Amino acid sequence: MTQSWEIENFLETKNNRLHIDGVDTVELAREHGTPLFIYSESRIRHNVERLKNAASVIGCPLKLCYAAKAMSTLGILRAVKDAGSDIEVNSGGELWKALKVGFTGEQINYNGNSKEIWELELAISNDVYAIQVDSLYELSLIEETAKRVGKSANVSLRLVPEIKTSTHSGLQTAMVTSKFGMMPDEAFHAFAKYKDSPYLKLNGIHLHIGSQLPEFHAYVDAFRMLTDSMMRIHDAAGTKLQHINLGGGFPVNYLRDDSLREQFLAEQREMFSADFEPADAVGKAWQEAKDFADDCGAAHLFDSLTLLLEPGRSIIADTGVCLTTIRNQKTRPITQNSPPYEGGVAAASADGVVHSSDNWLLTDAGFNILLSMETYKWYYHLISAERAGDAHDTPYKLAGPLCDGGDVYFDHEGHGRLPDHRMLPADMKPGDVLALLNCGAYSLAQASQYNGRFLPPVVLIKENGEPELIRRRESFEDLIASDL
Repeated sequence: MTQSWEIENFLETKNNRLHIDGVDTVELAREHGTPLFIYSESRIRHNVERLKNAASVIGCPLKLCYAAKAMSTLGILRAVKDAGSDIEVNSGGELWKALKVGFTGEQINYNGNSKEIWELELAISNDVYAIQVDSLYELSLIEETAKRVGKSANVSLRLVPEIKTSTHSGLQTAMVTSKFGMMPDEAFHAFAKYKDSPYLKLNGIHLHIGSQLPEFHAYVDAFRMLTDSMMRIHDAAGTKLQHINLGGGFPVNYLRDDSLREQFLAEQREMFSADFEPADAVGKAWQEAKDFADDCGAAHLFDSLTLLLEPGRSIIADTGVCLTTIRNQKTRPITQNSPPYEGGVAAASADGVVHSSDNWLLTDAGFNILLSMETYKWYYHLISAERAGDAHDTPYKLAGPLCDGGDVYFDHEGHGRLPDHRMLPADMKPGDVLALLNCGAYSLAQASQYNGRFLPPVVLIKENGEPELIRRRESFEDLIASDL
């Protein structure tokens, strides 16, 4: 029987084990140990092509730039580049890594709201496609730096669109209360003030409306705002923009198992199960923006325009799986004082007598490599890699190895943002290998050596089906490599 999480020719059950691109994940765990991240090059290519489909529904060139912050191990960046995507970076370090794997300046957008001088110098010296400007102060700093370097800087001004979405509050980036961007009136003034600067090429505007967006109507609002801004910039400075940048935010379906949906609050359920085609959202938004421009007599502003997209999660999230091994097990009694979590085991009788217990499984993967599970209470679907085809109908409390009470895979706060239990086959035991799905984005990219734990290795299943180690497991010496 096909499992709800299976994806044909990618994530599949064979011989009762989880396979990725036909490769047995349990064998990879035996070879490389756990925790272990496994990525699929074929799935990366599939996701890039899916996003590129948006080019067929707009009347201009599309420039797709992978958001490196989602995962920037060099082997992954090479795979993204080979798949035909350009790149968006958010620091001088990510810029350096992009250049190292062969991206040219023309293929690089540079975001960030607190850039240092050396970072600006690196970007200007390498003729990046656009430095995304976060404030008027930064714009003046870029002009000064470009003059000193002796080159003109390509820039795009980041606007605050005031578009609220239903994603997690920590992923909201489009409100005036967020730390990103400048107010539109500031940008219009900047285009007029700097239009004749020999050291600044003001080529575009951009915005980001968040990540993991549950609804695509937000893109209509975003395009409408960008179109209105293009017209106002043309009126204020006579400037016809070369590109507009819609950012990313396209969702990944983290919750494909319908049987689990009722364990989530409605808002969480909507966000984790969001799933729509990027081309559908972009196409509808583009058409409404064009109609608006036509009505205003400004259709000419779309001539020779390039649309930029900067997706990260929707390219890399579902390409990655984290394997982890059960290292310990124990039971805990459930008493009357246990929180009555929805979906959990029933509480004891009124006199507080214990009548049941929770089965606990302790793994070797904690929030030091899956930080969003603690900071955002993010849900990663959990299965048995060794018994993938068995019924996952037994509730367990799952926790990681860190010396921190929040290092758990369930709703330890009692707020209903995660399930109270994780469902696995019966009789799980130490030594069994588990798999957390959809872990490709914002996991290893945000990892730390907390508790002196080694950062894990990464295996990339190449397009030809061969697994390749693209990052080794750290050693004791790596723990102190920067210490003096």
